[in-house]
Amino acid sequence: MKPSEDPSLLAVVKATGEIYGKQVSQAAALMFLADLENYSSAQIMIALSKCRKELKFFPSVAEVVSRIDDGRPGIEEAWAMLPKSEQDSIVWTDEMAEANALCRDLMISDPIAARMAFKETYARLVSVSRDKGTSVNWTPSLGLDPRGRESVLLHAISKNRLTQAQVEKLLPNYTGDKKSGELKSIAATAQKLLGGK
Repeated sequence: MKPSEDPSLLAVVKATGEIYGKQVSQAAALMFLADLENYSSAQIMIALSKCRKELKFFPSVAEVVSRIDDGRPGIEEAWAMLPKSEQDSIVWTDEMAEANALCRDLMISDPIAARMAFKETYARLVSVSRDKGTSVNWTPSLGLDPRGRESVLLHAISKNRLTQAQVEKLLPNYTGDKKSGELKSIAATAQKLLGGK
């Protein structure tokens, strides 16, 4: 069911208008929801709830979209997740990777400008992806430090950003069972100490 065909969602849009002292006609509510047709009713309901808690005025479509949880991190969270050096591994969205590529050179020379550039670019890219209805896509970018990879990749599994099969390809000693992975690692270390026997 399209959001504009959901009677309970239409009622919520109108009631939200009343909270802000604004009368929302049936036609206006339908148009408002038609602009949000790439999202589910549940996503829109949650976003409207956030708007009512955070905004002083009736939300625009853009303000609703910015609060829809589609699996992409918020701007500040995305910035905090970025690798600090080439040693660090990350599992990031396509939008994070693209925004990072545009501001990477500024990271060393002007971190404040880099942060501003990243935030502006990331927000724009996320907005475009959401407008197109593009699902979030998480990909790993492995840093030079092999010891830092496992925790990042296992965290991605716990957040359903990567599958166990994807991680098994990237971590040869990982089998999905932490103890089993640790045992393989211990066995490999012991074999090295024994001269490869």
